[in-house]
Amino acid sequence: MSRIAAVFDSLRAANRAALIPFVTAGDPSPAHIVPMLRALVQGGADVVELGVPFSDPMADGPTIQRASERALQAGTGLGAVLDAVAQYRREDARTPIVLMGYANPIEHMGHAAFVARARAAGVDGVLVVDYPPEECGPWLKALEGSGIDPIFLLSPTSSPARIDSVAAIASGYIYYVSLKGVTGASHIDTGDVARMLERIRARTKVPVGVGFGIRAPETAAAIARLADAVVIGSRIVEEIEAAPASEAAARAGTALSQFRTAIESARVSETVP
Repeated sequence: MSRIAAVFDSLRAANRAALIPFVTAGDPSPAHIVPMLRALVQGGADVVELGVPFSDPMADGPTIQRASERALQAGTGLGAVLDAVAQYRREDARTPIVLMGYANPIEHMGHAAFVARARAAGVDGVLVVDYPPEECGPWLKALEGSGIDPIFLLSPTSSPARIDSVAAIASGYIYYVSLKGVTGASHIDTGDVARMLERIRARTKVPVGVGFGIRAPETAAAIARLADAVVIGSRIVEEIEAAPASEAAARAGTALSQFRTAIESARVSETVP
């Protein structure tokens, strides 16, 4: 069983939603990747999404765009991210790590080389924003037998056909984008989320995480009552941006712990008579 599957099985048995923070790897510098992973896990992360910095993002709002710019200026590339994951794996063999980003860095490294390095480093899943399910045959072929889960996005505008195409190939979890727009927006509608999750779950048993627009612990608690996972991105990245480099990891971990507390309270409130 993969690390991602094991985490979701354990959380399901405990009636808990997973907490998945997203940070841009290499922000504020490549040397901070391992301390950042450490702090996020200590802050309550069940899975960590590491964004691979890229110069031309299409799904990221201004906060994460600036984080990518800082990481790139500091010299962070895909190879440095994989090296940092490998280093972190020496101290934590349990927490799943998912890389999230765009096709260009992977294409530049080459599918086979990337998969070999990612597997050796201990990467558990990869979400490539611009690999739609209809056009990613070579990518899926490269991942076969690697133990790395291909993770895909769904959105409020996803058709039944798109949901079916994702359900047929996704593993680990499906990332449901809770609103129309880019990361960092804040107009999430939990009623809409609930209706879409029902549609997705009618077509797949793969866990579904919800992200984009979750900026407050109270919103995270509401989503935790609906979804298998809650993804927190821009709000954590804002803490990193505002902190001195020496305090960035600690600030990120502290901010995440507030979401952890809210999610735990939400789940407990549902189970207490």
